[in-house]
Amino acid sequence: MRKRVLLGSPVKQKEAILKEFLRSLDKLERGELQLDFVFVDDNNEHSLLDHFASKRKNVLIIKADKVEDMYVCDEKTHHWNERLIWKVAAYKNLIIDRAIKGGYDYLFLVDSDLYLHPKTITHLVKQNKDIVSEVFWTKWEPNLAPMPQVWVADQYKLFFARREETLDEEEVKRRMQEFLDMLKKPGIYKVGGLGACTLISRNALLKGVSFSEIYNLSLWGEDRHFCVRAVALGLELYADTHFPPFHIYRESDLEELKNYKRKMGLVKEKKQGTNSKRGKGDKITLAMLVRNEAGRFLKQVLSNARQYIHNAVILDDASEDDTIEVCRETLEGIPLTIASNPTSGFANEINLRKKLWQMAIDTQPDWILILDADELFEASAPPILKKLAQNTDVYWYAFRLFDMWTETHYREDRYWCAHQFYRPFMVRYVPGYNYQWHESPLHCGRFPINIGNFKGENHFLRIKHLGWIRPEDRLAKYYRYKKLDPGCRYGIAEQYESILDPSPNLVKWEEI
Repeated sequence: MRKRVLLGSPVKQKEAILKEFLRSLDKLERGELQLDFVFVDDNNEHSLLDHFASKRKNVLIIKADKVEDMYVCDEKTHHWNERLIWKVAAYKNLIIDRAIKGGYDYLFLVDSDLYLHPKTITHLVKQNKDIVSEVFWTKWEPNLAPMPQVWVADQYKLFFARREETLDEEEVKRRMQEFLDMLKKPGIYKVGGLGACTLISRNALLKGVSFSEIYNLSLWGEDRHFCVRAVALGLELYADTHFPPFHIYRESDLEELKNYKRKMGLVKEKKQGTNSKRGKGDKITLAMLVRNEAGRFLKQVLSNARQYIHNAVILDDASEDDTIEVCRETLEGIPLTIASNPTSGFANEINLRKKLWQMAIDTQPDWILILDADELFEASAPPILKKLAQNTDVYWYAFRLFDMWTETHYREDRYWCAHQFYRPFMVRYVPGYNYQWHESPLHCGRFPINIGNFKGENHFLRIKHLGWIRPEDRLAKYYRYKKLDPGCRYGIAEQYESILDPSPNLVKWEEI
């Protein structure tokens, strides 16, 4: 049977902000889920909720009693008092009661000043956690740095520490930064406190989670009381960082919301007429270094790439098979430049990378996308990459690379965690700029090192690294690294040895 999710939100919101919140709800992907809505209308002075409900049969609006309060949201911050906190807690408990009586598998409690990513609910359900929040970042006051709505312990402690530990100021800062850096990497992490964008399982609901005040607890805010009670009931709290929503904390944030939508590929582009020219600067040039790839993943990778590239340059490093023929056949109809080395030069990788770069810029590219012959964007990538290329404000995009150990699982352990970091794969070429390289014969990087001087963005799209799937390829790479780097000058000895681990930790790949 289809899993049923109830999305609930107490709503006391300015019209412009609520309009964006409801727009994001309208774009939520359901997949195999049945999604219903319940809102507590806390005396809003507009009819946006009623209008939202009028177009759907799965929306319940609960009208709150008229209560005089002094809830103020200004351009500095939000102003709360005790009475307001426990009024909202009561609304949330009312929504919990609706979810239980309605037999829902999950309750998704979300604040009405968030713009949700379309994949939020389907992704959170897949995590199979009793309580998990999607992390977002907020400047609680205009002059402060953005901070997450999840924390480690107590009121809002952002660092791990044992009870008996005494930490000096420097160690507190270090651990706090460690926690914040962790949350900036895509993943799911156990935390001590969360709220505002939280999926709660039926198991947790039936165990008795609620936002009611714990009378002998002095922590401020209903979310703290919810979290303490949940852990006391034997539940664990998790924070997910794959699809962060945008927090419209102030009306002035609405302008920045536009950038968020562009960054996430959520903006619908206007259709161009048949006679119109392509927008300036949106052509993607694929640059690829190959050697003896005909019998591996090359055809699959190029077939995927031809859906979004405009031309390609291939540097063949003295292949002894049909690699060049595969390139020509698969990219037929796409402008293609191929150069072949008479002898392999991979013992000095920096020379190959520089030559490939020069080949690419000789085509007068807008964007240079460098993929290896065993790297494949996920299925949803082609239209998103085309939209990213139309952004004239960004000069590089970084993505995450997942080392696939089988067709269906990627490796994740101490030495295999590349997918936790963003790395540049697509760079806008700037004519006349003095590009600099990391002059190393091995592990020199595929791009010049000073592209970071320009504005760039991390993007949620993922790349599969297929090169580790076949046991014979792993063995070949092991011996190649041992031969080219016997002293482990350019890599880590333990990682080289771990290539042959017979029982690595594998995680199932999920399309999102």
